[in-house]
Amino acid sequence: MLRLVELALFLAPFLFFAAWRFMALEGGPPVRLVVGAACVLALLAGALIWLSHEDALPPGAAYEPARLQDGKIVSGHAAPR
Repeated sequence: MLRLVELALFLAPFLFFAAWRFMALEGGPPVRLVVGAACVLALLAGALIWLSHEDALPPGAAYEPARLQDGKIVSGHAAPR
């Protein structure tokens, strides 16, 4: 999910520029398009920040990778240092 948000934030300026150039043929983009684009960008940026905090390890924690223990897979997790 995080990669999709990063990709959308990367592609957003190019898409908005293309829309702007297309609308400029008719006298410029309507105000609703500009406001809508700004709102979508704000939502994407907020989602990116939220997801980065959601997946981050707590401060002072080290990542323990997944391992095989007694024939069962123990998933990776954060462990105190």
